[in-house]
Amino acid sequence: MSSTLTANTARPFGFLPVWRRNFLVWKKLALPSILGNLADPLIYMLGLGYGLGAMLPSIEGQPYVAFLAAGTVCASTMNAATFEALYSAFSRMHVQKTWDAILNTPLGLADVVAGELFWAATKSLFSGAAILVVITGMGLTHGLLMLWALPAIVLTGLAFAALGLIWNALAPSYDFFMYYFTLFITPMTLISGVFFPTDQLPGWLALIGGWLPLAQGVALVRPLLAGQVPANALIHILALLGTAAFAFAIALHLTRRRLLK
Repeated sequence: MSSTLTANTARPFGFLPVWRRNFLVWKKLALPSILGNLADPLIYMLGLGYGLGAMLPSIEGQPYVAFLAAGTVCASTMNAATFEALYSAFSRMHVQKTWDAILNTPLGLADVVAGELFWAATKSLFSGAAILVVITGMGLTHGLLMLWALPAIVLTGLAFAALGLIWNALAPSYDFFMYYFTLFITPMTLISGVFFPTDQLPGWLALIGGWLPLAQGVALVRPLLAGQVPANALIHILALLGTAAFAFAIALHLTRRRLLK
């Protein structure tokens, strides 16, 4: 197994068996999983979107509930990818020892970590797409441009899956993940334009928030749901791809170091 741990690169499509294994397990509980991912964002949309939105004027030329809907899609995508890359991947790696079994096959560690990355991004796509269907039914999207939100959801999911895998490689137990949510995920949700425009923040905080990965996803998805082409779309796409690639490289290095101890 040591040779599979020290292999530096993933084989072309070597991640597919890992992805398929995770998909087949998830498929048995697919409906409860999707409904569970819908509950929290829909509560926010109904409570804040219609409740608070009734007291607010339009934001960026659209009702507050429509403004919030786009942020909710991205936040749900982030949470789905993060939960999968943390709790589920940690279970397979550390508790169930699924990774040990896979690494006794011709697959290498890079294939396993890449499989977890793409599976977490797939889970985030399921979550984001489900919310997209709901908000479309509510009349909160405009035109066929909203379909381009799906690739943006995938890019956002990849970025957060890769970031989550870094923390997964460092975590000694499940309890450690609370620090990630408290110190990273929750603050980012509040300053990345999910609930209100980032220009309402102090200048220095708006600058930080504007470069966070969640803000890149929001900057792509919100205009698309409104039937508009995002400004500086290429910059946002490259930022998400760069985050995913860089974070994956770090996650692979840290995971290899952990398993070789």
